[in-house]
Amino acid sequence: MKPFTIDIPADRLALLQQRLTSIDWADEPSAPEWTYGVPGRVLRGLADYWRDCYDWRAQEAAMNRWQHLRGQINGATVHLLHAQGSGPSPMPIVLTHGWPWTFFDFAKIIEPLTRPEEFGGDPDDSFHVVVPSLPGSVFSCPSPAGIGWKQTAGIWVAMMEDLGYHRFGAHGGDSGAFVTAQLAHEFPDRLIGGHLTYPALLGEVVYGREDFAEDEVENYDRQRDPTSNMTHFLTHTLEPQTLGWAMQDSPIGLAAWMLHRRAMWSDCNGQVLQRFTYDELITSFCLYWLTGSVASAFRFYADSFRVPWVATHDGRHTLQAPIGIAVFPGELSHVPRTVATAHANLTRWTLMPRGGHFAPMEEPELLVEDIRGFFRPLR
Repeated sequence: MKPFTIDIPADRLALLQQRLTSIDWADEPSAPEWTYGVPGRVLRGLADYWRDCYDWRAQEAAMNRWQHLRGQINGATVHLLHAQGSGPSPMPIVLTHGWPWTFFDFAKIIEPLTRPEEFGGDPDDSFHVVVPSLPGSVFSCPSPAGIGWKQTAGIWVAMMEDLGYHRFGAHGGDSGAFVTAQLAHEFPDRLIGGHLTYPALLGEVVYGREDFAEDEVENYDRQRDPTSNMTHFLTHTLEPQTLGWAMQDSPIGLAAWMLHRRAMWSDCNGQVLQRFTYDELITSFCLYWLTGSVASAFRFYADSFRVPWVATHDGRHTLQAPIGIAVFPGELSHVPRTVATAHANLTRWTLMPRGGHFAPMEEPELLVEDIRGFFRPLR
């Protein structure tokens, strides 16, 4: 791994600006907003800001205030952000994103985790924070085909060893939750504990509404209609390259695809700008488009889910390392605590008062406090 500075070439930024000044807008029917997907009013407002006001170099500078490394690990290109903790004995922790997230979705929680004393916390809760980009995503590109979340867990073990961390904690949401769960399953001797915001329990998990406790059933009832996630999951899994051609060619098309997920999966009642700023949204679009990693990021789904998961042991718990689950009410999926306890070595279960699928961006303070609370007895 070698030092890496984020510095997108000027000609790439010029091409993006050119694309934003020549958008071929689609026809839109007269119907209630979000009936057919992202409404033109929302997308046009975002495009105007992106073209006339957005400053990529300012966002780039914000990213570069941390140390970045990049190199080859187990045949994959890996980019990571590394932030040293300030406490007397910081615990190493890897934070893993999903899609349409990027590593920068963790920006709001990095400093509270590394320097808790500056945010009303205890210095003893400090972490050495490592935030990699998933293989194929953003600066972890190019990477070969065939790497999904199962393979990524092994890459993360090698990555953390390369950084000098033989044992470490892990946190993840979305695909990152599956990576964290695989670490807890396959590498429990290397994992201090795994903290999840998505209930990635691995293997066959069967339950119904009757399995939820009284204080859990409301979250089950408010789960998203499964069909709202099917277009996303099936297209990324079955035709990632087909979609990749279109989205890499059209920045505004990619923005619409990603924006819909942010609006539908966050705890915002469809008012996406109540949860995310234009700068936050557009930076996530830019990180994929400017790096040319759209198709390879989509492909991560195919390489993760086309082949059935196979256990590496038949222990009492599928996830053997200690597991904590932060249950945000607006998450895409929920499982009963009793089921989580049966499948995982569950040591913490927190029902959150608010928040959705993008916890580090939506509710960073709640997430930081739960991560601290989960790992405190494991130090």
